[in-house]
Amino acid sequence: MYLYSLTLQKSSCITCAVHGNFSGTKQQEIIAAKGKVLELLRPDANSGKVHSITTLEVFGEIRCLAPFRLTGGSKDYVVIGSDSGRITILEYIPSKNTFEKIHQETFGKSGCRRIVPGQYLAVDPKGRAVMIGAMEKQKLVYILNRDTSARLTISSPLEAHKSHTVVFSVVGIDVGFENPVFACLEVDYEEADNDPTGEAALTTRQMLTYYELDLGLNHVVRKFTETLQDFSNMLIPVPGGNDGPSGILVCSENFITYKNFGDQPDIRMPIPRRRYDLSDPDRGILFVCYAGHKTKSLFFFFIQNEQGDIFKLTLTVEDDMVSSIKLKYFDTIPVASSMIVLKTGFLFASSEFGNHHLYQIAHLGDNDEETEFSSTMLLDEGETFYYSLRPLKNLVEVDEVDSLCPITGCQVADLANEDTPQLYVSCGRGPNSTLRILRHGLEVTEMAVSELPGNPNGVWTVKTSASAEYDAYIVVSFVNATLVLSIGESVEEVSDSGFLGTTPTLHCCQIGDDALLQVYANGIRHVRADKRVNEWKAPGKKIISKCAVNNRQVAIALTGGELVYFEMDLSGQLNEYTERREFSSEVICMSIGSVPVGEKRCRFLAVGLADHTVRMISLDPSDCLQPMSMQALPTVPESLCIVAMGSGDSSESEQGVLSTYYLNIGLQNGVLLRSVLDSVTGDMSDTRTRYLGSRPVRLFKVKIQNSEAVLAISSRSWLGYMFQSVSRLTPLSYDALDYASGFSSDQCPEGVVSIAGDTLRILALEKLGAVFNQMTINLKLTPRRFAIDQQNSNLVVVGSDHLCFTDSTKSERKQQMAKEIIESAGDEEAELAKEVAESFMNEVLPATEFGEPKAGNGQWASCIQLLAPDQSLELDQDEAALSVAICRFAYKPDETFVVVGVAKELNLNPSSSSGGLMNTYRMANGQLELVHKTVVEEVPRAMAAFQGRLLVGTGRILRVYDLGRKKLLRKCENKNFPYRIVTISSMGSRVIVGDVQESVHFVKYRAKENRLVVFADDVSPRYVTATCFLDYDTIAVGDKFGSIAILRLSDDINDEIEEDPTGAKAFWDRGLLNGASQKANLEASFYIGETVMSLQKTTIIPGGSESLIYTTLSGSIGVLLPFTSREEVDFFQHLEMHLRSENAPICGRDHLAYRSYYFPAKNVIDGDMCEQFNALDGSKRRTLAMELDRTPPEISKKLEDMRTRYAF
Repeated sequence: MYLYSLTLQKSSCITCAVHGNFSGTKQQEIIAAKGKVLELLRPDANSGKVHSITTLEVFGEIRCLAPFRLTGGSKDYVVIGSDSGRITILEYIPSKNTFEKIHQETFGKSGCRRIVPGQYLAVDPKGRAVMIGAMEKQKLVYILNRDTSARLTISSPLEAHKSHTVVFSVVGIDVGFENPVFACLEVDYEEADNDPTGEAALTTRQMLTYYELDLGLNHVVRKFTETLQDFSNMLIPVPGGNDGPSGILVCSENFITYKNFGDQPDIRMPIPRRRYDLSDPDRGILFVCYAGHKTKSLFFFFIQNEQGDIFKLTLTVEDDMVSSIKLKYFDTIPVASSMIVLKTGFLFASSEFGNHHLYQIAHLGDNDEETEFSSTMLLDEGETFYYSLRPLKNLVEVDEVDSLCPITGCQVADLANEDTPQLYVSCGRGPNSTLRILRHGLEVTEMAVSELPGNPNGVWTVKTSASAEYDAYIVVSFVNATLVLSIGESVEEVSDSGFLGTTPTLHCCQIGDDALLQVYANGIRHVRADKRVNEWKAPGKKIISKCAVNNRQVAIALTGGELVYFEMDLSGQLNEYTERREFSSEVICMSIGSVPVGEKRCRFLAVGLADHTVRMISLDPSDCLQPMSMQALPTVPESLCIVAMGSGDSSESEQGVLSTYYLNIGLQNGVLLRSVLDSVTGDMSDTRTRYLGSRPVRLFKVKIQNSEAVLAISSRSWLGYMFQSVSRLTPLSYDALDYASGFSSDQCPEGVVSIAGDTLRILALEKLGAVFNQMTINLKLTPRRFAIDQQNSNLVVVGSDHLCFTDSTKSERKQQMAKEIIESAGDEEAELAKEVAESFMNEVLPATEFGEPKAGNGQWASCIQLLAPDQSLELDQDEAALSVAICRFAYKPDETFVVVGVAKELNLNPSSSSGGLMNTYRMANGQLELVHKTVVEEVPRAMAAFQGRLLVGTGRILRVYDLGRKKLLRKCENKNFPYRIVTISSMGSRVIVGDVQESVHFVKYRAKENRLVVFADDVSPRYVTATCFLDYDTIAVGDKFGSIAILRLSDDINDEIEEDPTGAKAFWDRGLLNGASQKANLEASFYIGETVMSLQKTTIIPGGSESLIYTTLSGSIGVLLPFTSREEVDFFQHLEMHLRSENAPICGRDHLAYRSYYFPAKNVIDGDMCEQFNALDGSKRRTLAMELDRTPPEISKKLEDMRTRYAF
């Protein structure tokens, strides 16, 4: 068995984000690390949108990022710490729209190891040195400089090691141009390690250590070590030199402290808390994220605590000494992993969980009434400051970047009866959790919809001049008339445009510098800027049947297959070419490309004829209207469209550069063909085929990201465009359209105006590059499991949260707190206290904005949500719902039951509980009714319907239950599982049971004996998170560490093992040591790189073949596709092998070693690596193709076919 691995949607979890001027312009960009993916984002200051510029797969784990700029430079570089055992410096090259490796230095072994650097990065603010540190012991410093050619150089590493130390944080201190200094939070555990009593561990303190790089002597010294009062988690460097006082802020539990060298005294300040917070009062509070901003005159920090509240922190400086810290509550946003303040006045927050956000900073909070807390304010010991929450005031959300992280489960089903399956994905954490329904397609925003007086047959947008930025008219053609609408504040009908309104229009456009053109059945109407009209009438009884127009050329086909060509001269006059061309059959469609930049004409005209051919006709004056090439088609063409699509990002510097002409041919049988046009000979090559829908395909040219794209309309609309140098063909998640044209206005610079039935619609396509369009349903708590009821097209989600109160407990605590407020007040303040208590009781803080209050350890809140209709059942406090199954018991086959596995008083560390429950609900009339509760001794973490009964894994026991009147009844059990059952899947009488630590066990249910017998298991330990049957003998297993394995039982394995008179069978059946007597074979193994959360064998496109779809905790979705022939396997194996050497991963990780992180990669070819072939430069592509005895287009076509056969 050989498989091909493809990622459909890359990880959306941003672990680290940095900003800088990476492209060398004044514009600030963001580089985000998403596990094994590096992405460059560019916030648009005008539209407030975040655009993805390029995405790079590094085939390694990105652990940390840091930007730096050499002194006097205008461009930022990025340094990466990864699991490759190497430090890598990258530069973004705008002309190629990619990152290039500038330096790569090896310092240690690969992998995420305790003592190999790569976990922490700190850069000297002046860009002179970088420190890369490990979790323990090792720290290396590299000096950065320029050579004589002004190229970046990097020195040999200087060691700053200290054994027996654990590092928590590393930063570079701003000391101006003095020797670079780095600060580290460390713990020395040597004494604790050598003390058998454990007392030394209790008295171990954290240290703040300063390392100085002596540039003169070229070595690193430990300058100073200071023992800290509190355990700290984060260091924040303060601007120095001419910008500020230098030093660092040390963030500890409940306190923040400013420290600096010399005579500066420490300034310590308690972290403010929420007023009347329902959270556990003994729980400390931490700052977890910060963003600094400095200008020539001031600097400040935004610091976020673990509840999501942001404070603005400023330092009061007197005589170069800091006298106080000031904190002011700013706003509350979801907890971020990174925050970035941009010079354009935006705040980018990459959320830990859920969608990422871009906010406009409307106010800096200097002049509002919010209380400012200062370290100079006197407080009693143990006291702190309090602030009140409020909705967003200083920040305005302007954009949201979709993120599926964390995915907790996924199932593929067609509950909406759309013929195309949908992906139902549960994701998020706490009150911001969602269930997202994913459909393949681009999201379409409806800007305007208006009714028309009849059913139109065409629509076009027209500018008034070639230099105009936006369109001026929308022209709509009906069967017997033409309607002209002006585009302005509102869309209104006009009559002075010069267009003929009494006849239907075949085409209209802006032509020349400032003229308009209308083609109708009886002639051509050329409207000059001064409203003079030139008309050309069709000869005799002939009429114009088809036309093709660009900015300088007009070609028309008369009935009978006669072709007439016009070209505009320098005076703006349309001149007919002296000769005409006759075709032997009727012209069905035609297309002409845009005039290339710097040229007078497009050299080709494509003509589709009724004899099932497309012919390329030359428009060059030397051989005008002569045939150049021909392509035979399987059926009659419906429409043609020639587009010039660039291979790079469509920035202004690259317009017209590296563009390739593509001829798109829409056929009447619903198929789209795309051929590459040779710009010299007009030959058509590299033809790609795609079935789009049941209706004939009509093609329209539109503008996307300032370059040409094609909109194909069949029973579903598709957009073909270039995104990040990759050609994409994606369906639109919208109703079927009839006709379309590009649209550009002030509100919608790049849109589409279209006709659907008798309505005119203006649409915007914003989320380009997205694979899925999302529909979101909000959930109350973190979704643990969900089950789909196919029969009733319904879905049940169970959610639970640790350290959380149920709604009833929260209202009790609120009442208790209100009572305490009244009781603690004196007689004089009784009335005021009553008012405060009343307003506190009436105050409703949305949990989606402010989060849930944190309860004590071991406290849980749970709920069960039924989605159609929306119903939510809350469980009691400290009950954690962890599993769910929808079951139809043999006892009552006509009724549907939902069984929920619940843990009581569950503690996570150390793991313990006071037992479990199985709540059985009847689903009747779309509502859940509790039938009964069944008490079990351990937590039921996995359950599945099985032959009219219920299979449940409670702890390490597998049991079969049936429905009883007062509780579920045990029917049989097997106690021989090693640790804890976490997954159950069944097919026929076979069951695969996934253990939390010891891989999977194959179980056979013997109905006659009513026994569950383990007859085979796996030889390798796997921390199972998901399992799935591929066939009766083959299973897929996903594990916690990011590997997917395919296991198969060999033909000679017997699942009918009889009682053995020798007693050997009883020995393995009884004992845990030797496991089962028979073992499964490993067929394939592959490292994904992220924790696998779900596996399902399914088809994800209509008419496609079956594939194995997986989702991961970080939000990525991928598929494993089976190969159908040995030739394909050999081809892709060789392609992957060549790419490993020709295009090695950019961070220095060995590709094969990465894909074999925990188990050697076996029988799986990395499609993500193979698809990097298209990103190589032309010479490399040709060299590699020659080695494979292919041409580059053949390889690209094979890659595309492999993807479109199973997925998208």
